[in-house]
Amino acid sequence: MERKGRQRLLTIFSLSLFAWGYAQMCLAADPAPDAAAAPVPGHGVQTIQITRRGSQPSRQGAPEYFTGSVRIQSLFQAKDPSRTSGSSVTFEPGARTAWHTHLMGQTLIVIAGIGRVQRWGGPVEEIRSGDVVWIPAGVKHWHGASPTTGMTHISIVEQFEGKSADWMEKVSDAEYTAPVQTQLPAAPAAAQPTTAQRLMGDFAPKLRDLTDNVLFGDVWARPDLAPRDRSLVTISALIAMNRPDQLRSHLVRARDNGVTQAEVVEVITHLAFYAGWPSAVTAIAVAKDVFQKQ
Repeated sequence: MERKGRQRLLTIFSLSLFAWGYAQMCLAADPAPDAAAAPVPGHGVQTIQITRRGSQPSRQGAPEYFTGSVRIQSLFQAKDPSRTSGSSVTFEPGARTAWHTHLMGQTLIVIAGIGRVQRWGGPVEEIRSGDVVWIPAGVKHWHGASPTTGMTHISIVEQFEGKSADWMEKVSDAEYTAPVQTQLPAAPAAAQPTTAQRLMGDFAPKLRDLTDNVLFGDVWARPDLAPRDRSLVTISALIAMNRPDQLRSHLVRARDNGVTQAEVVEVITHLAFYAGWPSAVTAIAVAKDVFQKQ
């Protein structure tokens, strides 16, 4: 009997060891859901967000806040803890905001065209592509396009308790057409003649003025195409027509407008199949010289 008792205890012990080993094997092969879902220290859930060009809807500016045709495209909304939002606003010629203030101030970055801005009691000031305007909190003001040229700016504002602006009365025609204070360029820049002035001088004054005031002063300033896109269109046409002299100056302008060397080379390569190999080879030589001298 004593021997049978020892055998029974040995059997129970062996089965217990087997059960424990089997359980450990199962745990190793199939970890618990909680363990698998546990976050890795230092790895948050936030990610970089990219909003693709053209993916944001646009809307017409509300008539109670704007005069004329205004198009607003939201670029980004405030995300906690930030209170900053931004939008792209395009004003057709003659269009402008109503008088208003911003609770936390506003930054305007003019990206195309010619516009105007005025604070209450101050002069109407001209703003152009590349200008950055800061409007302090609580300052009553308006901004918009010039009477003859549209304007697009990026507007960046902060919200306070979900609100960024207080809107007031419309800007009257008399206020809008008041004399404009134009920012004069620095003396060295003013002394530099334009390309048309260098090429034509007083020999063809009308063509010179049309080139400066209409072509580059109006057509190139229209907000429907960015300066970079206008440069791509222009150099493509000049490559196709095999105009190396004009191409050189427009390649310099394109470079200043943000067109890269790689993009110019790709344009020329693409046009070789449509404009012909000689035109493409000539354009490559001009582009190589322009970009190597930058």
